[in-house]
Amino acid sequence: MLKVKKFVFSPVEENTYVVYNEARDCCIIDPGCYSTTERNELKDFIDELGLLPKYLLNTHCHLDHVFGEKFVADTYHLVPHLHQNEKEMLDLSPLAGLRWNLPFDGYKGEVNYLTEGEEVRLGEDKLKVIYAPGHSPGHICFYCKSQHFLVGGDVLFRQSIGRTDLPGGDFDTLTENIRNKLFVLPDDVVVYSGHGPETTIGFEKANNPFLL
Repeated sequence: MLKVKKFVFSPVEENTYVVYNEARDCCIIDPGCYSTTERNELKDFIDELGLLPKYLLNTHCHLDHVFGEKFVADTYHLVPHLHQNEKEMLDLSPLAGLRWNLPFDGYKGEVNYLTEGEEVRLGEDKLKVIYAPGHSPGHICFYCKSQHFLVGGDVLFRQSIGRTDLPGGDFDTLTENIRNKLFVLPDDVVVYSGHGPETTIGFEKANNPFLL
């Protein structure tokens, strides 16, 4: 059974997730740790539980979700996993950091690409890849069918959706993907968003003003 640990990192208050099981295998999703203190917080949690990082996963590669990409990759000898349409975002993220006055050392190196329907396995536990662009061109979500939760990045928030005014964003594409790929999931699926609190599919279907 998987457990989900959330960290809120950086001035942008981004949600970084560590998903782990009883065998102590874990994946790190969207490492947004910006400061040395935040990086130590993430590492201390992993060390204290004796976790074994197996994957570095990215829902997308806007700068706030990859501040800690190089740190995680170097510390745990992991190769980032992302959709191929996010590679340009990853490469340009340090430049975006300078523009936002949030400079950081970006990851440079090998990457692995994930595709729609592919499964990331931690032992017997599985996270299914759902391709849901609109906020960014290669945005993906990670769905655990057996435990009814979704690590959704910046697609769907509590009573909101991801912004679509950034490069590669498109409102119609985003809302179509939410309706056709997320709202078909069971109502009790918990959505762990890239910012803010958790929500559920059923609550958003009934209450999200962008989708009513």
